[in-house]
Amino acid sequence: MSFSTFSKRVTLYGKMIKFSHTIFALPFALSAVVMAWRDHEPKAGDLMWILVAMVAARSAAMGFNRIVDADIDAINPRTAIREIPSGLLNIKDARLFVAASSILFIFAAAMLGKLCFILSFPVLFILLFYSITKRFTQYCHLYLGFAISLAPAGAWIAITSTISWSIIFLTLALMTYIAGFDILYACQDIDFDTNQGLFSMPSRLGATRAMIISSLLHLMTFIFLVIMHFTFGMHSVFLIFLVIIGILLVAEHRIVKPDDLYHIDIAFFNINSLVSILLFAGVVVEAIAR
Repeated sequence: MSFSTFSKRVTLYGKMIKFSHTIFALPFALSAVVMAWRDHEPKAGDLMWILVAMVAARSAAMGFNRIVDADIDAINPRTAIREIPSGLLNIKDARLFVAASSILFIFAAAMLGKLCFILSFPVLFILLFYSITKRFTQYCHLYLGFAISLAPAGAWIAITSTISWSIIFLTLALMTYIAGFDILYACQDIDFDTNQGLFSMPSRLGATRAMIISSLLHLMTFIFLVIMHFTFGMHSVFLIFLVIIGILLVAEHRIVKPDDLYHIDIAFFNINSLVSILLFAGVVVEAIAR
């Protein structure tokens, strides 16, 4: 296989799993790492294996989702251009990709210690199980948030080999943050989900009520981050970043309306990417200031 062909295949797999969306959860996990390093001396290679574990776990979950949803994606005009429905990748290749990513995740967890290795199996199951939740519950968005919120908790455990109430508030912030914008994103498929008998809050409750729930979830995100600030005894400089994050979350809900989804991509990717990056930047600046 030539380098050009290999590069194209890597790009295809990256598009299949929407690798760019790693920006949503990765800064939360890295924030947990920075805070864990307050009182725990990092071991050589910890950060590298945490990054490998995160990317591999997400790759396995997204790849599995694309396999499970291939038939549905093929008949949805919005998703028919995805790599498997469009024929750019086949199911067999996707399965090999998921298997390889799963093995890499478990290996990376093992390199982070025995506890991480043991926990990698239930975590992987939780991540993969998300792909079928839209078949039976409108709370699939909350489940997705829960699954992804394991990232900062896992990073914390990898560094400290313990769990802390303080880091729980960061995981809850990530859970509500992910669930909130996933509800907004699902508003694009209300008619399709309803016709296909799929479950989502927008298709079951309507766009207006679903967006209210999304707003409340993002309010909880902000509250959890404020609580984290106090439980960790963080430097007051972190509050500046919190204020900006709060403004961005409000802006996200101002530009997306039940009858106007024109700016959904800006809200979903651009604003949410900024929120994640600002959180990590705030944690780093706080650590330097402290």
